[in-house]
Amino acid sequence: MIVEDHVLLAESLALALRLEGHDATRLPLDTELATPSEVLTAVVRSRPDVVVLDLDLGARLSGRDLVMPLSAAGAAVMVVTADPDRIEWGGCLLLGARGVLSKCTPLGEMVAAVRRVGEGLPVQSRAERDELVARWQAQRVETVAERERLSRLTPREREVLAELASGLPIHDIADADVVSEATVRTQVKSILGKLEVRTQLAAVGLLHRHEHNRAVG
Repeated sequence: MIVEDHVLLAESLALALRLEGHDATRLPLDTELATPSEVLTAVVRSRPDVVVLDLDLGARLSGRDLVMPLSAAGAAVMVVTADPDRIEWGGCLLLGARGVLSKCTPLGEMVAAVRRVGEGLPVQSRAERDELVARWQAQRVETVAERERLSRLTPREREVLAELASGLPIHDIADADVVSEATVRTQVKSILGKLEVRTQLAAVGLLHRHEHNRAVG
């Protein structure tokens, strides 16, 4: 079963698998309307041995949320993704995926990987798997540390940081909040100290990174 909203890729992979004698089909997806539970029910009902699962299935669907329940239902899950950030790969492996591949992988190699998964063989080598999992775990530790540093900010400092993140310079923040520039500069200095960074750019980068990591899990 191929759970992929990129029709050309899904149909090309299904055709290539059929030519090798596999019973391959694509799950029709309406990513604007379908919910994770509906997709899970549809896939499990078909009782596939292998599920090729895209991580990004649209605004309402995340393939990551399906890895564990599909694995628990007895399917061997192979994740495919266009995201170049390999840190997320380690998280998928920990959730039960048998392997993770980039969508840039040549079709022949992707078919071979599906075959390996179906035979109970790994897609990643042990060394690569360990590296991916370690990178994901390191990111989790960093996310917790960033959350702790952000929690040190006062409500007012959070507002100022959000204004900086939106691109407002200090004098505009002062005008908008009806305070002096000196007051805002003092608040920014406190923000940098609590976040343990040296520049406004680093503080904004920490905020964006934390929000991204929280959004992906």
